[in-house]
Order: sequence, then C-alpha cells, then structure tokens
Amino acid sequence: MHEHNQALSNAQHPNPFAFLGMHTNEKGYLQFNVFIPWAETVAVLDKASGKVICALERASEQGLFHKTTRRKKAFAYQLQVTVGDSQRLIDDPFSFGCVLGDMDTYLFVEGRHKHLYQKLGAHCIEHQGVSGVSFSVWAPNASHVAVVGDFNDWDGRCHPMRKLLNCGIWEIFIPHHSARHPVKAGCHYKFEVKDSDSNLLPLKADPMGVQAQYRPDTSSIINAEQAFDWADEKWMTTREAMNNRHAPISIYEVHLGSWQRDEHNEFLNYGEIAKRLIPYVQDLGFTHIQLMPISEYPFDGSWGYQPVGLFAPTARFGSPQDFKVFIDLCHQAGLGVLIDWVPGHFPVDDHGLTRFDGTCLYEHEDPRKGFHPDWNTLIYNYGRTEVANFLRASAMHWLENYHVDGVRVDAVASMLYLDYSRDEGEWVANEFGGNENLEAVDFLKGFNEELYADFPGAFSVAEESTSWPGVSKPTDMGGLGFGFKWNMGWMNDTLQYMGREPIHRKFHHNEISFGLVYAFDENFVLPLSHDEVVHGKGSILARMPGDDWQRFANLRAYYGFMWTHPGKKLMFMGCEFAQQSEWNYQQSLDWHLLEHEPHQGVQRLIRDLNGLYKNTPALHQQDCQKEGFDWVDYQNSEQSVFSYVRYGEHGTNPVLVVVNFTPTVQRDFRVGTPIAGEHKEIFNSDAGIYGGSNVGNLGSVHSIDTPWQDQAQSITITVPPLATLVFEIIG
Repeated sequence: MHEHNQALSNAQHPNPFAFLGMHTNEKGYLQFNVFIPWAETVAVLDKASGKVICALERASEQGLFHKTTRRKKAFAYQLQVTVGDSQRLIDDPFSFGCVLGDMDTYLFVEGRHKHLYQKLGAHCIEHQGVSGVSFSVWAPNASHVAVVGDFNDWDGRCHPMRKLLNCGIWEIFIPHHSARHPVKAGCHYKFEVKDSDSNLLPLKADPMGVQAQYRPDTSSIINAEQAFDWADEKWMTTREAMNNRHAPISIYEVHLGSWQRDEHNEFLNYGEIAKRLIPYVQDLGFTHIQLMPISEYPFDGSWGYQPVGLFAPTARFGSPQDFKVFIDLCHQAGLGVLIDWVPGHFPVDDHGLTRFDGTCLYEHEDPRKGFHPDWNTLIYNYGRTEVANFLRASAMHWLENYHVDGVRVDAVASMLYLDYSRDEGEWVANEFGGNENLEAVDFLKGFNEELYADFPGAFSVAEESTSWPGVSKPTDMGGLGFGFKWNMGWMNDTLQYMGREPIHRKFHHNEISFGLVYAFDENFVLPLSHDEVVHGKGSILARMPGDDWQRFANLRAYYGFMWTHPGKKLMFMGCEFAQQSEWNYQQSLDWHLLEHEPHQGVQRLIRDLNGLYKNTPALHQQDCQKEGFDWVDYQNSEQSVFSYVRYGEHGTNPVLVVVNFTPTVQRDFRVGTPIAGEHKEIFNSDAGIYGGSNVGNLGSVHSIDTPWQDQAQSITITVPPLATLVFEIIG
C-alpha cells in the first residue's frame, strides 16, 4: 500500500486503473482503493439501494483511502465524500471502462480514423449510464498523463489516465460530479505529461481541443458541442455549382482581426463581423470570403499562420457556436467560406505540440527534416500514420462541423521539398536521393482524396510557389489532387511590370504575356493576397508609378486586366478601395479613404468587375481551359497594348479585351477580331465614374471585313490611357 501511495502522491503510478477503484483481491473479496486529496472521509454506497456498504480507512495523509470488504460479487457503487460540513455523492472515475473501442484504436494506428475529432480530445457524453466528460490524448512515450483543470485544482494526482497499450492513447471518463468542482462545459483543462524518465513536462493544451482560452491564456476549454440548427441547407445542397472550376469564383481575403475594429481598437466578435462584412462583400459582388487562419494561435503577429489549436476557432472573436453562426449567415447570403489551413509547420510554444510526450512525437527528431529555418517552427512528420491522421482530421473537422466550403493549404512548397530554404548539408535526401518529400506528397494526396470523396461541393486550394507538376490534377492522373492552385508566377511578374514607369514597360512586355504560356497547366487562382502588402512592399496602389491620377489609372487598368485574365480571382481586403499604406494587422483598414473620390472610384470599379465577371460566361466558364482564351496581339511592345479574346461555352458571346499600359491615348487603333458584328463596350476602366478621363467608344463599334492580326475581321477603336476595355462580341 505504501508503494502505491508514494506513486500516486508523486503522480507516477504505472497503472492507476489497475489499483484504484473496485477490485477483487487474491482471496476473492472486493477491495476499494480511492485517492482523493481533498476528501476528509470517504464511504462506499450501493448505487442501487443507496445504502452505505463501508467507510473507507485513510491510508495516507496525501489522500489514499482503502478498505477490503467481505463481499465477493461486484456491484455498482458511488462514493460519499465529506469535506468540512458538506457531504457529496460522486461516481468514481476509476470504476468506468474504456470509452474508445477496439475499432477506434485500430483505425487510429492505421491512420484511417475519419472522425478522430469525435473521439480524441474532451467530449461531454453519457458513459455506462452516467453523464460526464471523456478525455483522450495520444502520448505513447509518456510514463504518466493526467487531465488537470479548474475542476481538480490543477492537481495531477487526481485524475491520472489509463494508457491503451495498443495505440499509445491515454483516456479517462470523469463524471460531472466526481471532482473537487463539477466537471462540465466551460471548464478549463490541460494535460499533465511526464516523459519516459518521469520528468514533468510543461502542461499541454489539448491537441484536439475544440475550444481554447483567449490569449495570452492557453488552456483548452470543455465544449458542450451542442447541436447547431443550421439554416444553410439550400446552400450546402447546391454549392457545387458555385465552387467548380467553371463557376465565377471571386474571393475576398480577410484578416478578421484588422478588417474592422471597434472604437477602442478592440476586436469585433464573429456576430458583429457578420453584420458588417457579409453585406459589404455581397454589395461588392465577391462570391467567396477567405479567412486567414482562424485556428487558435498564440501570437497575433503570426496572423494565425503558427497555430496551436488546429481544431478550435480562435477565441479572439467569440465561441465555436459564434463562428458557426458567422458561416451560417454567409451561406444564407449566398457567400462561400474558405479557410486558411496550416499543416506545414507548428510553433515551439511549450503548451503546444513540441516534444509532446518528451519525444519528437509530431515533429522529426532530426532538425534537418523537422526544423523550419524561415519561421523557427517545427515540421510535422507526415510519414507517421497517427500524425497524418491528426492533420487530415483537422481539415475534415472544419468541413464537417463548420460547413466551410474550401480549404486553402498554406506553404505547400515548404512541404513538398526537403531542401526548401536550406543550403547544402542542411537537408536529408529521400530514399531515391531526391529532394522531394515523398511522405508529404502522400499526405497531400490522401488529404485531397478524402476531402473530395466525403464533402461534395467543397474544394481545396494550394499555395504552391514552384513549378511542381500536377498540383491541381487528380491523384489518379499523377497529380496532388488539389482543386486549384495559386498562380504566384503571374502575380510576381505582373506586379513587377506594373511597378515600372510606362516608358520602360516596352522592354519588359513578356512579364504580362508570359503567364499565358502556362495558364492552363493548372486550375489557377490569381492572387493579390496579404503577402503582397506587407514586409515593406507597400500597398498595391503604392507600387503604381506616376502622379496621383496615373497611379489610380494604373491600378484600375491592372484590376481590369486581372479580372479578364484566365483564372479565378482573389483580392486581399483594402485593395478593393486602394488602401494607400501597407497592411497593419494591429488596426482597422483605412476606411476613411472612402471619403475621397479616387478611392470610391476604385471600389466602384471592383463592384462592376465582379458583376461583369459573374454575368459574362466568356470570362469565367473556361477560366481553366485553353479553349477559353486566344491572343489577338501580344507583340505590341512599342505601344504596350495587349489584346485577347475570352470564350465561354458553346452558345455564349465571346469578349474582346484591349489593355493599354501607357498614358498615351491610342486613336484610330485597329484591332483584329474573330467574329463579324457589333462589339459592345461593356467595361471601360477609364470611365468617369471610376475616376477616369472618360475616353471611350460611345457604347459600341462594328467590325469591318478587313483581316487584321490573323483575325478575319477588325475594328477601329479609341483606346483610353492606362485602361482596360472589354467588348462583348454580338455576332
């Protein structure tokens, strides 16, 4: 008994469930062992009759009580605990069997548990007829794991967990009224973990916790996980039409902490954000909102890209229920919701995943594979089945429980290459001697296969900055299986071009045209993301050369070019009204700029471009197919004018686009066109309502039977300065 007491008192008993609770001794009699540090007296009651069976004897001052009875037949019991003048009746946590079944542990070891988030973590359940909370956590190399929280005064001796030897998961079921304080939704908790040598590690937040404390506090929170009354059935059953590669997808990227704040520069909650953001995005005509990471993260300056809680919406803006309300309202308003998801790395915060059980459990032991030099973070071990399962489960959790429509996977290139941002000697080649991370490749393929199989209408997007082949091709065709890929090359080339003085652009003509060489190799999204307005790059407007008029004209022409170029669209918040300063995550956008006409004009332009994009099949139906695009002239470097035709599916009118990237008006400018008929000017970025000079073509022009630029017909037009024109061809 003394050895057991010492082990329990030191929170290092090798098998507490084999000792605590009700057991049969070597003579066949029932023996009770209870460790309750806060109890003064403990008695055993027959649960059926309510009668006291025996009073337990105190075996130690630390809180061990025991008694051997004359009974031999096991029975359901409760404990009557006295503390001062109060007496409480509790269920003994060590009288309950395992919550996890054999199939759960088998699938976990295999890495194929599709609903891992329903099993691991903390869940309010009924077990063996009793209400309480089940806790489960994976820590195969630990010698001791206990759940600690405000319900047991953070005392690791009270609730040591049972280790399931076949999988390395530790678990315990704690009835609601079996601790010093009630164990219920809203309680804070962590896991107390000791390594294999019984060294105490920093308290760990729940890797699969679905709710977390508001930073800087780092505990997990027991969540009731109440059924949510979704009102988005119409959206969910029809969203495939909004989310496929033939649809007009125009994405507004948002950092919830800095889109708008209150008058005290404090965060808005999810509900208040919904009231303001949804009608704004609707009015501007975007089809989707993309949220920068909302998984719980400790450091505001990471913008969410160093998450610790991959299953918990950040508490900065409210509760998980509040976040569900936000998404539900988006869907009711006809807006899709994408989330940034970060499976590429995790921070080294002590309460997170780093050396979780005293070993490199989630990360690689070898820093050449497990440490990320760019961000001082740790890289997941994708080859470990349990880790891959954990990560996939995170993504599917957001899709299933929060109804998100898509997952944008951050920093895919850093996952794919073993030598990413590393010098010679700082990385380890794969088994074939190459630099490809084959385990990450398999992980990404498996993730995409599961997403598309289990969540119809949802899609995935890769932020992948290299020429890795087949990122958005199906896995059965040798691809990674993503739905779309960000076109980083297009973004870099075109922004570099736009930053040049117009007089120099003729020497860099290919920076605009080169993107069409590979435009249909992938299903591309054209991104003007947060990455383009930080780290000294300035705003998009700030990159434009010339005086104020020319800067705004350049911006309008560029946006017109982007919205008529093949590929889906993504724009970071603030770019839609020409934010002048670089993005600052610590404050609201500069909404006061909309008091000035040039900024109003850019915002109106984006509204009209989104309307044009959605209502013109030629501009979206074949965004990802070479049949949807044909150059008319990409060689006019001297005048820096580009012209091209966009085609929709059969039976739709094509459009002719002409872009002038100089401040010179081009009059009597002849352009080839493939079809005879009226060419109706349906967009002109130089229109006065946008802040332009109102140079145009009086509504429409008609083609003449004069071949030009390898086209059967031609038109003669006036091309405004620094402007994009769009003509609908009505044959």
